[in-house]
Amino acid sequence: MTQGIISIIALVCLGAGLFNFFSPEINSILSGKIFYILIGIGFFAEATFLSNRSLAFPMYAAALMCVLGAYVFTDTRFAVIKTIGLIIGIIFSLSNRSRHML
Repeated sequence: MTQGIISIIALVCLGAGLFNFFSPEINSILSGKIFYILIGIGFFAEATFLSNRSLAFPMYAAALMCVLGAYVFTDTRFAVIKTIGLIIGIIFSLSNRSRHML
C-alpha cells in the first residue's frame, strides 16, 4: 500500500514537471530529482515485501541507483544510472507479480 502511494506521488511529480506547471527550475527538480527519489523509496519499500527473496537485493540496488542518480550524480555522465535503476526496478517488480489468472 505504501509503495503504491509513493508511486502515485512520484507520477504526480513527473507530470507536474513535464507539463510545466511551475517555473523551469521547479519543473526540473520535480521531474529530474524528486521523481527518482520517490521511485527509489518505493522500490525500497517494495523490496521488503517481495515474496521471492532472491529479488530483494537487486531491488535494493535499483532503489539505490535511482536515489544516487538523482541526488549525487546530477551534472555528470553518471546521471544515467537513475534511468537504469528505474528500468531494473520495473523489471524486477513485474517479475515478482503473480502469474495465475482468475
